[in-house]
Amino acid sequence: MARYVKDLVLNKPEDFVSFMMNDYLQKNQFAMSDWKGEAAYRAGDPMMEGYKYLKWHYANGTLHLEAWLKGSFGGEWNLDGFVGTLQKKPYRASLEQLFEAMQQEIPAGTQDGRAAAQGIPVQTVDNTKAATLALVLGLVSVALGILWPLIGILCAVVAFSQARMGSGSSKAGMAKAGKILSIVGVVLAIVVWVLSAVALAL
Repeated sequence: MARYVKDLVLNKPEDFVSFMMNDYLQKNQFAMSDWKGEAAYRAGDPMMEGYKYLKWHYANGTLHLEAWLKGSFGGEWNLDGFVGTLQKKPYRASLEQLFEAMQQEIPAGTQDGRAAAQGIPVQTVDNTKAATLALVLGLVSVALGILWPLIGILCAVVAFSQARMGSGSSKAGMAKAGKILSIVGVVLAIVVWVLSAVALAL
């Protein structure tokens, strides 16, 4: 089993941790799924960015979280190493943002952890930067898809992944535009690649 494993001592109320985790899962479009007979949350798609998986539980004040990617041959990839770094790095960065938000001080007067339910603001995961990055990289993928198809495809893959993260933010429209541009970038890069190969063959 090759997984990223984190045990984070929080000593926070369970409903606060559940709220923060559910907020993260929703914003990053995770849904309950199955991993080889094991219940786990899953996000992503098989074509552009691959599948991301996550499991968590909270007991005795400690958050236990396991995260991994589906590898090329159906195995597990942890979030370290060079292979698959375009998928690993953004995933790990999003988890680190989650851990930082989890460690915030709960506002006074909410000892039961129901800060959000009582209308008291708490810092949650913010994916607006991902939405902005998706748009920028989407535009770059279209431009580079014409000149350097391979680089264009790489930019499109990252843009697509960032767009998924940003779709749950206040800049969802920007994330959607980035997603569309990333798809256009991939298609354009493939067309240019094929035409170049045909031209060389003639």
